Amino acid sequence: MNVSVNWLSDLLGTKLDADDVAHRLAMLGAPVDSIERLNDGLNDIVVARVESVAQHPDADRLSLCQVNTGEGIVEVVCGAPNVTAGCLYPYAPLETVLPGGLKLKKKKIRGIVSNGMLCSASELELGSDHDGIMELDVECEPGQKLTDVLPLSDTMLEVDVTPNRPDLLGHKGVARDLGAVLDLPVKLPPIPGAPVTTATPKQEKEEGAVGGVTVRLEDAEGCPRYMAAVIKGVKVGPSPDWLQARLRGAGQRPINNVVDATNYLLLELNQPMHAFDLAKLGGAVVVRRAKDGETLGTLDGEVRKLDSSMTAICDAKNATAIGGVMGGADSEVTDDTTDILLECAYFDPKRIRETRKTLKMSTDASYRYERGTDIQGMGDALSRAVQLIVAVAGGEESGAPVDLYPSPEKRRSVFLRPERVEHLLGVEVPVKEIEKILTRLGFSVGPKDERLAVHIPGWRPDVMREADLVEEIARIKGYDQFPVQMKSFRPSVVPNDPGPMAETAIRTLFVGKGLNEARSSSLVPQHGEASQALLNPLSQEEGYLRNDLATGLKRSVEYNWSQKVRDVRLFEIGTVFTAASDGGVPVEERRLAAVITGARRPVHFSDSGSVPDFDRWDIKSLFEQAVSASGLKAKVEAQGGGWIAVQGNGESVGWASELDADSPRWAAPLWGFEVKVLAQKRRKRKFSPLPSTPAAERDLALVLPQGVTASQVQELLEKRLGSLLENAFVFDEFSGEGLDGRSVAWRLVFRAPNRTLRDKDVDTLVAKVLRALEEQLDVRRREA
Repeated sequence: MNVSVNWLSDLLGTKLDADDVAHRLAMLGAPVDSIERLNDGLNDIVVARVESVAQHPDADRLSLCQVNTGEGIVEVVCGAPNVTAGCLYPYAPLETVLPGGLKLKKKKIRGIVSNGMLCSASELELGSDHDGIMELDVECEPGQKLTDVLPLSDTMLEVDVTPNRPDLLGHKGVARDLGAVLDLPVKLPPIPGAPVTTATPKQEKEEGAVGGVTVRLEDAEGCPRYMAAVIKGVKVGPSPDWLQARLRGAGQRPINNVVDATNYLLLELNQPMHAFDLAKLGGAVVVRRAKDGETLGTLDGEVRKLDSSMTAICDAKNATAIGGVMGGADSEVTDDTTDILLECAYFDPKRIRETRKTLKMSTDASYRYERGTDIQGMGDALSRAVQLIVAVAGGEESGAPVDLYPSPEKRRSVFLRPERVEHLLGVEVPVKEIEKILTRLGFSVGPKDERLAVHIPGWRPDVMREADLVEEIARIKGYDQFPVQMKSFRPSVVPNDPGPMAETAIRTLFVGKGLNEARSSSLVPQHGEASQALLNPLSQEEGYLRNDLATGLKRSVEYNWSQKVRDVRLFEIGTVFTAASDGGVPVEERRLAAVITGARRPVHFSDSGSVPDFDRWDIKSLFEQAVSASGLKAKVEAQGGGWIAVQGNGESVGWASELDADSPRWAAPLWGFEVKVLAQKRRKRKFSPLPSTPAAERDLALVLPQGVTASQVQELLEKRLGSLLENAFVFDEFSGEGLDGRSVAWRLVFRAPNRTLRDKDVDTLVAKVLRALEEQLDVRRREA
């Protein structure tokens, strides 16, 4: 978006500095990509009055002009036919460098010295007219700088506008944000020569008339609102200097007064408009879907093929414009146009985006429509456009404009709590300041039950909820104004429920292990006599409450097998229902279940062979971790071909084993477990600093006789080695001839928090634990 600093200054009623504006816009979330100083090459050009004009003695097409430069009278040789005595023109003194790079020197033209030059618009790069000198319609004394008399000295900013801020595609929207920061009101500058008032639009649903033209809206989905005004008696020609300067300041090329007026409103209010030659419409305007295969010659000289996904603006028979994208060449405004129909519409952003992609064309109008324009501000935009056209092109409004709006939108409202502002920003913002900031941004604010009821204007479609309003407050207040230090914060005095906390920890654990969480239905077919029947089931297939999770997960695995998926890893945390001892309402219990089958890990290109499948030890490891994570104080014991988790009172709270499933021949064994989940008490977290002393390691290969388990040895190691033992884990196992039992190797890691351990300290501990192992478990150290 190209933004004129002069235009912003007029909207805010103060002189703005371009560099300061660029900095403030960046802080507001609209960074400036470039700053371009316009017309710097015109600083030496002054306004001069031609006092007299005489024929050049040696050339029929040249004239001798006596020019008042403000510092005296000089003689200038001029070849333009339109120089008139008493008029004001741009004058370039000697030694001036023109925008094209030409440096003026004193030289003779047909024998007479020309002291400088009277300039045309093209020579000053202010237009394409090079046939005549640029006549100035201003009131000033000779000698004043041209850039002071005309608004030519401007700075253009290229603002990076995000898609969610369409209001910043108009100068008023940019000025509104700056005004909120600078505490300045935004006022539209008056239009010179504009009528004071315009006719009030006539609101209709689908059809209306204006200026003898019937306007009908048939595609309300693609065009929810369509307004049209008729202006008769216009005279198409060049725009006045102030309008041309405005457009050039924003990077636009002036065309003619009618087109320039619509472009002015597009750049000022972000409201695209289009002017049709009324004589070429055949007395009707129809907004409808285009027909498949329908063609239209557009203003860029191309013939476009339309389809029914697009909105077309048509006359009584044919399409005359692609709605929201580009007008047609057959109805464009020309120098011979005297009556125009001015269109002001809101087009569906999604429809415009699809049309633009299909036709592979992008225009200033489509760029704005596909981001969303202000449907509520169309009436004011059309009124200002009528005033501007009448002021610069003459004519008068023919009757009241028509406003077709079948389903008017209501203004959205969002409630804002002042305490929520402080909660999110971390600093207190007084209510008065909140109201002032939001009001400056165009929001309507009113108190409502200890809250603020904020009405959202149509130009801010991005503001949908309370947090969006808080963001607006932070943006205008300035992120750089917030303290760097973070205050102490406590979200609530009520502790978190330990149940969900435990389940969150379990999910984190098993997702980290590579398992996917599943969600199966609590309503299942009958599964054993313990299934709890529903009194009013939805269907026979879902007539019972589940009494386990593993059955549902097994069905999920069988479905994956049917889809040729071999590797499956699933877990689920859910509620099961068991019969109550008194025959009453079933007892609900939270459980964790998991199933694994197939390859232990994904295949990698570096693998020399196939990846091994999950085996019984994989499910045992997951089962032990599940028991620990579920808050159960239970031991895992072997039972049959699997394992069970048994608490101290002998109650079984979980199992793990191979599952019997309907598996294809190529499938791997299916392993699973299911355990009860307890709500864990909140544990106090203790800080342990990183160790500052080195560790000492010892490897022990122990011979375990029949009947002695590794867990018994582990328990004794941890008990006898005391606090100096940091870790103990098994890293090898061996069995074979010559061994009465099996050899299991442990790695012991010792560390003292405040000193470096000596070999003597560690060896003494190892000797003591070896004696205890031999006395209590008949476990001896394996000889080399």
